Amino acid sequence: MDQVRRGVLGAVGGLDRWLAGVTAVFVLAATVRYIDRHDPGPVLAAAVVLTIAVVWWAARHPRRPAVDAAFAMVVVALWAGLTFAAPSFAWVAVPLAFIVLRSLPQPSGGAVVLAMALVVVIAGSRLSDRFDPTLIVGPLGLAGIAVAAYHGLQRESERRQSLLDELTAAQELLVAEQRTVGALRERTRLAREIHDSVGQGLSSIVLLLDAARRSWESDPDRARENVTMAEGSARHELVEVRRVIGDLAPAAIHTGEQLVGAIDALLRRDAPPEIEVELRVDGDRESLAPGVVHTVLATVRGAVANSVEHARASRIVVTLVFHPGRLTLDVHDDGRGFDPAGVGSAGERGRGLGGLRSRAEEGGGEVMIESTVGEGTTVSLHLPLEEDA
Repeated sequence: MDQVRRGVLGAVGGLDRWLAGVTAVFVLAATVRYIDRHDPGPVLAAAVVLTIAVVWWAARHPRRPAVDAAFAMVVVALWAGLTFAAPSFAWVAVPLAFIVLRSLPQPSGGAVVLAMALVVVIAGSRLSDRFDPTLIVGPLGLAGIAVAAYHGLQRESERRQSLLDELTAAQELLVAEQRTVGALRERTRLAREIHDSVGQGLSSIVLLLDAARRSWESDPDRARENVTMAEGSARHELVEVRRVIGDLAPAAIHTGEQLVGAIDALLRRDAPPEIEVELRVDGDRESLAPGVVHTVLATVRGAVANSVEHARASRIVVTLVFHPGRLTLDVHDDGRGFDPAGVGSAGERGRGLGGLRSRAEEGGGEVMIESTVGEGTTVSLHLPLEEDA
């Protein structure tokens, strides 16, 4: 609260020391002038005490309002006595007024400064036998201007501090919202990965076991065959689960050559032996951003999974082309094809294709699906490449 009360001047770390230094210089100059013309006497002692007091004020820590108020009253009393003894000490009122304003709450500080102006008026009037209006208007006017300017700066500082507090709160809220959005985006990505890699395999296992259960009594051989196929699928899905977990780690692929090798390994692993697979590559890329690598591999994996599980394809061709600043990926199969407009979002394939599109959009790219019933399917990915990968 003390910091808020002091306002803009309280935020200037060296201001107290500057005020104390200027006050000490003014006191020293007035003291030298007085000693040159008079016997020092008690004036010198009072000047020394006043100087020590303002130096202590500048160096004190921490500040306490009660101590500051007592200090202000003491130094103003010392200064008033010095000014009545030697009017040259009236100049000390200039820096001392700001010290008082910083030490006392309002309106007490303003009242004390105006009282100091009256002391200057009275001390100055004793030097002349004739009435001089400037001796009255000058000190009182300067005191009023100093108080008004100080409080104007203080109010402006408090408004700015309020805006800064609101901005800080808004930034903290924005950071929290960004974290929430990031968590939701990551959950969506994981759900998409699980669907594209593990979900469909588990559905196949369930269907095989259900068929085995229904034919267990009537056709034991067929039931055992279905159980064996379900076991093989379960082992394969276990490998897929481990792969998904491994994909959560930072990508170790940094170059186009490494990406090509990863796609080749993925095709050998995911495509059954009876399906002919071909990988074509054109162009090269020295460095790739992790997001680009992840999007390309996930698109290849999803498109190949659709070709194997839904299209009944006999041949899959994957074409990867590096252009300046962008990348193009085509996955074409010669399967039975389908009508893209007729695939609903509720279908299994609909969710897979939707996942491919949303993943590409997150990377700033797009996925296009071209398919005709009986003529195969082509999944095309167009993705910008980050120059500073």
